[in-house]
Amino acid sequence: MKTADLGQLTVDELVDRFTSVGIEEDKAEKKSGQKRRNDLCLQLFAIVKELKGRPGDQRRALIPLCSHPNMEVRLQAAKCTLAVAPATARRVIEEIAASNWFPQAGDAGMCISNLDRGVFVPD
Repeated sequence: MKTADLGQLTVDELVDRFTSVGIEEDKAEKKSGQKRRNDLCLQLFAIVKELKGRPGDQRRALIPLCSHPNMEVRLQAAKCTLAVAPATARRVIEEIAASNWFPQAGDAGMCISNLDRGVFVPD
């Protein structure tokens, strides 16, 4: 889906797309498909940018995904909602880091470290 097409989707459709892309990203990680994973990351970024640009910053619509059964979806939703729901998002990221479920636990641990050091500041 082209970035320009995202503007035509409803918030619910964007959240559904975010979920689908997150699940595909998880599959690509397991198959060592780095190029595919990179492409999917760019799609996630575009979806989040579109949500953020909507009136009222619609990234809040991703908060329910912080309890999604797929850990990659959960992690990406938490990271993308740090600016709008910092306590909830951080708790989810800390839980994933403590899970020792790799590679997501490693990604979550780095996120927490970067937050604590001020390297990563959610906007």
